[in-house]
Amino acid sequence: MGDGRWRTAGRWRTAGRALVRVIVVWAVSTLTFLALAGLLPDFQLQSADGDSITRTAVTAAWGAGAFGLLSALVWPVIVRALLLVPALVLGLLVFFLNGSLLLIALWLIPDGRGVADPETAVVVAAVMSAVASATSTALAVRDDDAYRRRLYRLAHRTRPRGPAGGPEPDHGTVFLQLDGVGHRVLREAVAGGLMPTVADWLDTTHRLTPWRTDWSSQTGASQLGILHGSNEDVPAFRWYEKDTGRLMISNRPASAAELQRRAIARTGDGGLLTFDGASRGNLFSGGADQLALVLSMAARRGRSNRSRAGYFAYFSDPANAVRTAGSFVAEAAREMVQSTRARVRKQTPRVSRGGAYPFIRAFATVVERDVVVAALIGDMLAGRTAVYADLVAYDEVAHHSGPHGRDTDQVLARLDRSIALIAKVAEHAPRPYRIVLLSDHGQSPGVTFESAYGLTLKDLVRAGCGLPVPRRVGRTPSGSEARDAARDALRSALHRPVDEYGEEAADAEAPAVRPSEPVVLASGNLGLVSFPGVPHRMTREEIDRRHPALLRTLANHPGIGFLLVASAEHGSVVLARDGTEVPVAELADDGPLAVFGRGAADAVRRADRFPHVADIMVNSMYDPVTGTVHAFEEQIGSHGGLGGEQSHPFLMSPVALSAPPADLAGAEQVHRVLRRWLRECHGPQVPLEISPSTADSEALLPVDGPVVPDKNS
Repeated sequence: MGDGRWRTAGRWRTAGRALVRVIVVWAVSTLTFLALAGLLPDFQLQSADGDSITRTAVTAAWGAGAFGLLSALVWPVIVRALLLVPALVLGLLVFFLNGSLLLIALWLIPDGRGVADPETAVVVAAVMSAVASATSTALAVRDDDAYRRRLYRLAHRTRPRGPAGGPEPDHGTVFLQLDGVGHRVLREAVAGGLMPTVADWLDTTHRLTPWRTDWSSQTGASQLGILHGSNEDVPAFRWYEKDTGRLMISNRPASAAELQRRAIARTGDGGLLTFDGASRGNLFSGGADQLALVLSMAARRGRSNRSRAGYFAYFSDPANAVRTAGSFVAEAAREMVQSTRARVRKQTPRVSRGGAYPFIRAFATVVERDVVVAALIGDMLAGRTAVYADLVAYDEVAHHSGPHGRDTDQVLARLDRSIALIAKVAEHAPRPYRIVLLSDHGQSPGVTFESAYGLTLKDLVRAGCGLPVPRRVGRTPSGSEARDAARDALRSALHRPVDEYGEEAADAEAPAVRPSEPVVLASGNLGLVSFPGVPHRMTREEIDRRHPALLRTLANHPGIGFLLVASAEHGSVVLARDGTEVPVAELADDGPLAVFGRGAADAVRRADRFPHVADIMVNSMYDPVTGTVHAFEEQIGSHGGLGGEQSHPFLMSPVALSAPPADLAGAEQVHRVLRRWLRECHGPQVPLEISPSTADSEALLPVDGPVVPDKNS
C-alpha cells in the first residue's frame, strides 16, 4: 500500500509540474501577444471601436492558447510530412507554415478581433514560437524527464509499430564510443565519483577490459578498424602519398571517404552496421544506411547524403534549438573563463586557446553531443538493431586542457549524464538493448616538442637537411647542433663552404640538382618525414647520401624516442639514441622499444609493411615515470603514436556477452569481438565472407555520386 501511495503521489506531482509549465508558458505567450500587437501596426487584437484592457487581454490569451494548441497538435504532423523535402526548402516553408497556423489561431478568436497581414503573421508566429520554446526550456532546463519526452515525440514520428502480443524481440546493441577516454582516465573517473552511472554498471552488469591500439593511436585508424575490420595502410592521422601526390588527413571528408572505400575493397564487406544499422557522429559509416554526422558521407553528393536524423531532424523541434543554443553559449563562456584562469595562474603545460577555439569546443561538447544523443535515442525508440555513436567532447577538451584536470572532469561528468539518459530511454524502447561503452584511444599528457626545445619537428628536419631555418631556430641548442652537423656533412660531401644557416656561400658553385624539400607532418607525438622528389620509399643509405646528418640528428635528439626507416641492407631498421640500430625483423619488446610497453615491437613491424609508410617515421620520447610525451603539434594532451595512456583505450561490455580476449590488441581484433557480440544478440547476421570485385565494393557504400575533393586532397 505504501508503494502504491508513493507512485500515486509521484504521478500527481508530475502532473502538477506539467500543469504549472503550461500555465506559465501560456501567460508569457499572452504577454508577448499583447506586446507585439502594440508594436506592429498590421497586427490587431481589438475591434474597430476599441476594447477595454481586460477584453484585449482575454483576446490575447485566447489567440495565444489557440496558437499553442495548434503548434502542439498540427506542427508534428507537418514536420513528419516535410522530412521528405530538402532542408533548404523546409527552412523556407517553416516560416510560412508557422504563419499560417497563427492566421488560423486568429480566425478562431470570437467576434473576429484578431487580424494580421500574412507578412506580419509570419513575424508574429516566429517570435511566439521562440518565446514559448525559450520559456518551456527555461522551466525544464535541468529536467531530463522533460527533455526526454521531447525526444520521444521526435522519434515517434518514424517509430515502427509492431504487432501486439508477438514474441519477445531480439536484443539490439548500442556501441557508444567515448572518444579519447583512456582506460586509466575511466577508472579514475569512476573511483572519483565523476561517473556514477558507469560506476553502477561496473558494480552490477558490465566488465571493463583494456585494449592496445595500433602504432597509429588515433580515431581515423582505430574507428576504421573497428567499423570496417581493416585499418591497413593508415600509418598516422595525416600522411603524404607519393604515388598520388595526395595529402591524406583522416578528418577531411574526401580522405575519410577514400579510406572507407579502400577498407571495403580490402575486406569485401560493407562493415559492422551493414544490416539494420545506424552510424552517428562517426568518421565512417560502418555500412549503415541510417547516417547522421558521418564524415565519410559528407564528401558525396546525392539524395542518400541527406541525413534524416542529423541536424535537420533535431533542430526541427524549436525547443531543441533553444536548449542547445543556450548550452553552446554557456560552454563557450566556460572555456573563456577556464583559459583565462590558466593564463593568470601560469599553469604549465599550456597552449593557446584563443581565436575560434571556444566555439569549436562548444560545438564538439554541446551541439554534436546533443544531435548524436538525440539521434541515438531515436534509433532505440525506433527499434533499430545496431547503433554505433561517437561522443567527441572529452577528446576535444583534453587536447587543449590536458587529459587530467578540472576541465576534463566536468566533461566526463556530463558524458555520464548522457549515458544515464540513453540507458533510461532504453527502458522504454520496443526491444531490449545491450549498451557497450568503448574508446578508440587514450590521451598522453606532456609539454609540446616546440615548447620543450624551442623548435618544431619541421625546423629540426630542415636543419638536419642543411636547409634554411629561421634565426630563432638556429639559436636553440637543438637547432644549433643540427645546423652544425648538417654544415659539416655538407661541406665534407660537396667540398664547398656553407654559411651558418646551411645556405651555400655566395661564391660557391651551385649544385646541378637541389634536393626537394621534405614534407614533415605531425600526428600527435608521431611525426612523418617524406621526400616527394623520390618516387619510392627512401632507404637509410639513400637518405644518408643526400642528407648525411639528418638521421643522426633525429635519432640522438632527447625529445625523440626512435625512428623507423627502410634499409637496403637490413630491410628496415629502428634507430635510437647512442647509435642504437635494430633490424625490424629482430625487434622485441625488451629492445629499444621496451619503454613503450608490450606490443610496441609488433605495432612497429606491422606499420613497416604499409605501402604508404613515410620515409622516416618519428616517435617522440616517452617518460614512463611521468607518463609524458612530446606532441609535434600544439596539444598538451595528445595521441597518434606510442607512449603511455594514448595506447590504452577500454572496452566495457555487459557480462551477458562473452568475455573479450585477455590480451586484446589492435582495432581489427576489436572489430571481430563486436561482430561476435552482434551474433550473440541474435541481431544482424553480418556475413563473414563476401567477395565482391573491387569495382563492386563501391556499391556497398550507402551513397551515390562522386567524391568531392577537399582542398588538401
